[in-house]
Amino acid sequence: MKTPAVPIGKARTFALVSLFLASFMELLDATIVNVALPDIERALGAQNAELQWMVASYTLALAIGLITGSRLGDIYGRKKIFIIGLVAFTVASVLCGMAMNPEMLIASRALQGFASAAMIPQVLSSLQVMYKPSERAGAMAGFSALAGVAAVSGPILGAILTNADLFGWGWRTIFFVNIPVGIFAVICAVKFVPESKAPVRHKLDLSGVVVLAVGMLAILYPLTMGREEGWPLWTFLMMGAGILVLVGFVLMQWREEKNGGEPLVAVSLFKSRPFAAGIAMMFLFFIPMNGFFLIQTLFLQLGLEYPILKAGLTMIPFSIMVPILAGISAAILAKKIGRVVLQLGPLVIAVGFMVLIFTVQANGGGVTPWHLIAGLALSGAGFGMVVAPVGIFVLSEVPTKFAGSASGLFNTTSQLSGALGVAIVGTLFFNGIESSTATSQSAVFIDGFTSTMWLMAGGMVLAAIAASFLPRWAADSDVSEKSVSITA
Repeated sequence: MKTPAVPIGKARTFALVSLFLASFMELLDATIVNVALPDIERALGAQNAELQWMVASYTLALAIGLITGSRLGDIYGRKKIFIIGLVAFTVASVLCGMAMNPEMLIASRALQGFASAAMIPQVLSSLQVMYKPSERAGAMAGFSALAGVAAVSGPILGAILTNADLFGWGWRTIFFVNIPVGIFAVICAVKFVPESKAPVRHKLDLSGVVVLAVGMLAILYPLTMGREEGWPLWTFLMMGAGILVLVGFVLMQWREEKNGGEPLVAVSLFKSRPFAAGIAMMFLFFIPMNGFFLIQTLFLQLGLEYPILKAGLTMIPFSIMVPILAGISAAILAKKIGRVVLQLGPLVIAVGFMVLIFTVQANGGGVTPWHLIAGLALSGAGFGMVVAPVGIFVLSEVPTKFAGSASGLFNTTSQLSGALGVAIVGTLFFNGIESSTATSQSAVFIDGFTSTMWLMAGGMVLAAIAASFLPRWAADSDVSEKSVSITA
C-alpha cells in the first residue's frame, strides 16, 4: 500500500483543527441536549419517554455503529469515511434544529449518532498517520484536553446558547451552532487531512450490527415506553425477546470467531477475568452516571423551576472537578495506588450522590446552587478519577493482537450503558414522581430525585466492587497503544 503524503506545517495544523472540531462536536452533542430538554418538551409537546429517547437514540446509534465505522475507515479510507460522517453529522444537526415534532428530533438524533460512529474512529487513526511516534504525545495531550472540556461543558454551553435565544431559535441554537463549525471542518478535511487505509483488509460484520441493533431496541423500547403505557404484556414479551436476540448475537459472534472470521465482538476476550470485570464495571458505572446527567437537569428546571441558565451554571462545580481529578488520577494516583483509584472513584460519587440527597431533603424547594456545591464537586471528582485511567486497567492484560477489538468493545460498552442508563434511570425517576404523595411540585420532584439517587449510589458501590477484580497494577507494555485506542 502506498504511504500517504503526510501534511506538514500549516497544512497539518488545519488537518488537526478539522479532526479536533469533529471530536468536539460529537462529545458536546452527547450532553448538550440534556439541559434543553424542558424547553424542548414545552416547544414540541414531548412526553417523558420521548425526552428519554432524545438522549438515548444518539448514544445507542453511536454504540451500534462504532466498530463498523472503524472498519469502514480501514477498508475504504479513513479520510473518505471521516468526511462522509462529518457531512452527515452537520446535515443531521440541521434536521435536529428544524424538528417539528418529537419523532423527527429523535430520528435526527439517531442520525447524528450514526454519523459520529463513522467519523470519530478515524480521528485517532489519522493522528497516528499525521504524526511520528515521537511527536504524538503533544497531539494526544491536546486531543485529551479538548475531549475533557467538551464532555463536561455540554450542559453549560447548552444553557448559554438556549438562554441567548439567537434569532429567536431558542433550544434549536444548540444544533444550528454545528453548521458553521461542521462546514469549516469539512473544508479543512477535504484539503488537508491525509488519506490512509489499514495495511490488512478487514471484513464487515453487518449481520452482527443488525442483530445487535434489534436486540438492544427490543429491550430499550419497552423499557422506556412501558411506564406511560401502563406496562402491558407486550412490553415484557418484547424485552424477553430482546434478551434472546442478544444471546443469539453472542452465539453468532462466538461461531464467527471460532471459524476464523472477524466478528463484531471477539467473545474470547471475556475469558480474561480482568477484561470481563472491566466491562461489567463499565456497565455498572455508566448506567447511573448517564442517568444522573438526565435527571439532574429535569429536577433543577422542572422540579425547582430554575431558569435554564441557572440550571446550567449550577453544574460548574462538577465540570471543574472532572478534569482536575482526571489529570491527577491518570498521572499520579494510577501509578501510586493502582486499581484502588478505580475502587475509590465510584465510592466518591456515591458519597456525592448521598450528600445531594441529604442536601435536597434538608432544604426542600428552597435549595440553591450554593447548597449543591459539595455534592456536585464530589460527584465530579469521582467521575474524573474513573474516566481517565479506567481504559488502561481494563485493557492491560489484553494481548496486543486483540487490542483494536478490545478497545472497540470498550467504547461500545460505554455508549450502550449510557443508552441503558437513560432508559432505566429515567424510568425510575418518572415512576418516583408519579408515586409521590407530596402536594407541591418541588416536593414531588424531590421524592422522585432522591429515591432514584439512592439506587444510583448503590450502583456505584457495585461498580467499586467490580473494580476489585481488575489487575492490581496496569501493565506497562502497550499502554500507549491501548490508551490511544480508547480515547475516542
